Formats: sequence, structure tokens, C-alpha cells
Amino acid sequence: MYQPSEKILKRYADVLVNFALNDGRGVKRGEVVRLVVSESAKPLYMELYKALLSSGAHTIVNYLPDDNNKSFNFSRAFFENADKKQLEFFPKNYIKGMVKDIDHSIAILSEVDKHSLEGIDPKKIMSRGEALKPLRSWLDKKENEGKYTWTLGLYGTSAMAQEAGLSLENYWDQIIRACFLDKKDPVKSWKEVLKKINSLRQKMTTLPIERLHIEGEDVDLWISVGENRRWSGGSGRNIPSFEIFTSPDWRGTEGWIRFNQPLYRYGNLIEGIELEFKDGRVIKSRAKKNQKVLREMIKVEGADKVGEFSLTDKRFSRIDKFMAETLYDENIGGPQGNTHIALGKAYADCFNGECQSLKKSDWKKIGFNDSSVHTDIISTTRRKVTAYLKDGSEKVVYKDGQFTI
Repeated sequence: MYQPSEKILKRYADVLVNFALNDGRGVKRGEVVRLVVSESAKPLYMELYKALLSSGAHTIVNYLPDDNNKSFNFSRAFFENADKKQLEFFPKNYIKGMVKDIDHSIAILSEVDKHSLEGIDPKKIMSRGEALKPLRSWLDKKENEGKYTWTLGLYGTSAMAQEAGLSLENYWDQIIRACFLDKKDPVKSWKEVLKKINSLRQKMTTLPIERLHIEGEDVDLWISVGENRRWSGGSGRNIPSFEIFTSPDWRGTEGWIRFNQPLYRYGNLIEGIELEFKDGRVIKSRAKKNQKVLREMIKVEGADKVGEFSLTDKRFSRIDKFMAETLYDENIGGPQGNTHIALGKAYADCFNGECQSLKKSDWKKIGFNDSSVHTDIISTTRRKVTAYLKDGSEKVVYKDGQFTI
């Protein structure tokens, strides 16, 4: 069975530790990093562990067993056997202490079964997500104060490659190229791309955009950007990350959109998603497969509203294959780049100001959505995005898979 070389994994660890954390500057000596890795990603875990020790950082490790339907599936066992109190249990003091101690986190996605929770009542899965919401809120608060950063990476398995219709070697070829691990100095390559992404996002932030109109054969959607918004991307949150995105004012979302990419979420595969919005909320939702899971997700408080609108420029991304994993599929380049929206939670760092100065009521007033859910849904079809500016003029900002500003 194919396994990436030690040289490749060392480069991968170098990118995640010495670039992705601290907003592209890397971890500092004495900082505490929480490392979340499953057993199938053990080879990368070893290199990450060594890289963190070499950097002088301290580690808190959460090493997880794989969920495998053929032998051991711990996640499924939990949802099949837990009662209501166990589903809603949240170890407040333990989690609060962990959040207080860590400066950064690195999580590696790696699965041996992409369908590990199929058939589980989606209400149970959503209930568990709601119970864990305080963890996300506490980490967001710390991040907004400039005291915490995070990144997410991918370790390919045979099951993931099979789901994407690729050999394991070809699957890893996408990871290697996407993360510039075929370069002698991947961190240097990431810094060069970051400069280009920063230039574009600054241009988008500077444009006095009132509304965006997204058009194509499978979309006719209006997005209100909202006041005091900035565009973000390329900061090291997620490796790879080529997308440029903002968290719009959810109240101004109108129209309809279809997605040609399947969604792997909650241990389920959801295909053929269509959404219709009115007055900022999803009023109709359909899916050709696992529609029940989609609709239960949308029932979660705040999950019927848009928390993110994102565009990926095909000139930056070296990903050109479907990967059956949102981290990569939301960054695919290919012929048309990609467009995606996320239902649910907005990103506070898309506020163009001091985040820590705002109260919960302030976020609500300016249309930043809040939810325990943040679900990215992706399309790679041809799209044109026109910005309607505050002076009444129009400007095409994205067309045929690339920004035009």
C-alpha cells in the first residue's frame, strides 16, 4: 500500500507547524499546541510531534481511534447507545481548562470509513453538536482576542481515495501538489501565494460593495455583504487554503442555488443539494440523497442562514480532482475554480474592526449569523459574480474561475 515518504511528511509537518500557526508566522518557543490526530494518520502524527518539539513548543495530544464499521466504530456506538443526558453532556470545567491552556491547535482529517454514521438518527448528531457549541464559542473568543490560532490538514487513506475515485497514490499526489510538498521549500511557496491572496482580499475589502449577484446555469443568488466587512483567506487556517471569503449580512440573501459537488457531513453522503432563500432564510431545501440529514441540519438554530460566501481563484490552487473532503473541495481550482457558501456560523474575523469590542447583541445587529453548525457546500460550475457598489455602479469581480479586479 502506498505511503508518502518521510521527506514529504517532514515537509508537511514543517508547513503546519512553522507556517500555518500564528497567522503564517509559525509556532513560538514555549507555546502550547493541541494536536488532534486519528490512528490512521500516525505517520504524520510522528513528524508533527517531532516538529513541535524541535520548535520548543509544548503539546497536548488527542490521539483518536479510527471508526471502522467492520470492527470498531466508536462514534456509531456512542450515538446508538447514549441516552439524552449523555448526548447533551458537556464537561465544562475540563474543556474550559483546556481552552485556557492552549495557544494553537492542529487537527488532521483522516478517515477509514466515510459513511460511519449512515442510518443514525440525524437529530442525535445535531443534538451532540449543539451540546459542544460552548467549546467553539470559547475558542472563537480567544481567537478574536489574538491569543489563539488553528489549522486543519488532511492525511489520505485508502477509503478516502476510493470515495474520490482515485488510487491512494493519486490521492496523495493531490495533497502533495496542493500543499507545495513537491517544492524544496514549501513554506516559501506558501508565503508567495499568501501575498497574492492578500492583495486580492484587500482589493475586495476596499471595494464599497453593497450586494453581490451570483449568476450561472445553476444559480441566481443575491448576497448582501453588510457594513464593516472584510474579506479573508490564506491566513494558515486550513492547509491548503486558496479561497477568499467573507461573512455577509445573512438578512440580504435572496434567490436559489444548486451544488454539483456532494457533501460528506456527519458520517453521511448528501448529494444533489438545492437551496432557495427568501428574506435571508432557507425556505426550500432538496437533496437527491440523504435529504433527511440535510433538512435536520437546517433545522438547527441559525443553520438556515448564510454564514460565509467564498470564491476560489483557479490560478492559485493546484487541486484539480474531486477529493470527497470539504477541506480540499472548497479549494479546488480546475477549469472554473469554485464557489461555495456555508450555512450556519459566521466568521468574526470578517468584521472590519475590533472584534473584542462587540457584544453578542452587536453581532446580531450587523447581521453576523451564529450557530453550532458551519457547513460548506460547493459548486465547480461556471459562475459570474457582479458587485453592486454603493455609488450605484456595477463591477464584475469574478468570472470563469478567477477574480477580475
